[in-house]
Amino acid sequence: MFKKVLIANRGEIALRVIRACKELGIKTVAIFSEADAASLHVRAADEKICVGPPDTALSYRNIPNVLSAAEITGADAIHPGYGFLSENAHFAEVCESIGVKFIGPTSEHIALLGDKAKAREIVARRGLPVTPGSPGELKSEQGALEAATKIGYPVIIKASAGGGGRGMRVVNKAEDLARAFQAAQAEAKATFGNDAVYLERYFLEPRHIEVQIAADHRGHIVHLGERDCSIQRRHQKLLEETPSPAVDEKLRREICRVAVEAVKAVHYRNLGTVEFLLDKDHNFFFMEVNTRIQVEHAITEMVTGIDLIKEQIRLADGQSLSFKQQDIKLNGHSLECRINAEDPEKFTPCPGMITKYMAPGGFGVRVDSVMEPNMMVVPFYDSMIAKVITHGRDRQESIARMRRALDEYVIEGIKTTIPLHKRILNDPDFQKGHVSTIFLERFLAG
Repeated sequence: MFKKVLIANRGEIALRVIRACKELGIKTVAIFSEADAASLHVRAADEKICVGPPDTALSYRNIPNVLSAAEITGADAIHPGYGFLSENAHFAEVCESIGVKFIGPTSEHIALLGDKAKAREIVARRGLPVTPGSPGELKSEQGALEAATKIGYPVIIKASAGGGGRGMRVVNKAEDLARAFQAAQAEAKATFGNDAVYLERYFLEPRHIEVQIAADHRGHIVHLGERDCSIQRRHQKLLEETPSPAVDEKLRREICRVAVEAVKAVHYRNLGTVEFLLDKDHNFFFMEVNTRIQVEHAITEMVTGIDLIKEQIRLADGQSLSFKQQDIKLNGHSLECRINAEDPEKFTPCPGMITKYMAPGGFGVRVDSVMEPNMMVVPFYDSMIAKVITHGRDRQESIARMRRALDEYVIEGIKTTIPLHKRILNDPDFQKGHVSTIFLERFLAG
């Protein structure tokens, strides 16, 4: 097992990894920017090292600085968390070349599956259902126009190297395509350093369903059920749950089988998430594979009882999966609400000093956060400051626990999205499980 792991991240996911390492008897190193010097994840680690100023390009995404921190502290492995360098194939490749283990899939898998257009081609060749779209990357506006005409409007243009809703444009008619194509390319280039885009049919009211998979170096691959991530704003998830209220046992077996087949096609290793769109008629289509731990991994942990971060570390160490498919049982239901430091009406960031903080607790409630009283929420990073996760015997109990937990949650000094989540939980359509990726748009309009 690794002796010392450097966590190339910040905030709640860094603390989550530190806690898993401590339980495995592994020493930890926290990196931090000058803005995060007093963060809880820094204090929780065995060692700490500053990697630069607040700007992520000069600190958390600065590969030479992160690798120098690993060398100085003698770390033999790096856990990237999510975001930042977690899906950077070059970073993983450099780690491999200098003998520091990257806790995740190989650099080849990250590069291959990080190209969304290529991933679609691989899955399609396997005979698995993919969202109708262009056969590969689009080289020109004319090529995009021809593909869209063949597929039918509306369509969505996506960045091949994308994620998090960046580099996406929905197009409803041909005359808008050229402008959207240029805008998607420009945003993709600015965000990912790669302007390659592809095109898919745009489903009007789909669900976003993802399947958690785990694979070891011996070729054993298992799934841990599906998550429903349909409640989103501008392709950014706000609330997730498992199991999905739209997926019955028959559909679960099939969509999870396809997820396993998709990663088997590339001999994948470590944890990953296979993402699908589910239409109104319960037809599902492959979208992409995320080659990192997901923000919403906690709800899968709650219903399976499996620590996914520990499993991720063991797999990176070359160990076999610690469970078989028949060992995985989905018990009850789990919800996650992402709490953002944002104005819940305008969705504008709201950094500032937290003057009062009290996290909820009690049976079936988990809070992943590094927030505490008199802590400054800085404006340099993602606005998510906490995740509230509940678990119940069924969906109704999980919702009731979440309502209770959000009522208990006290965060003063800044605005947060807690009031928005309370409103969503009380919405009749949500309570019935009638949601889609445009749920929030209709909810806010109403």
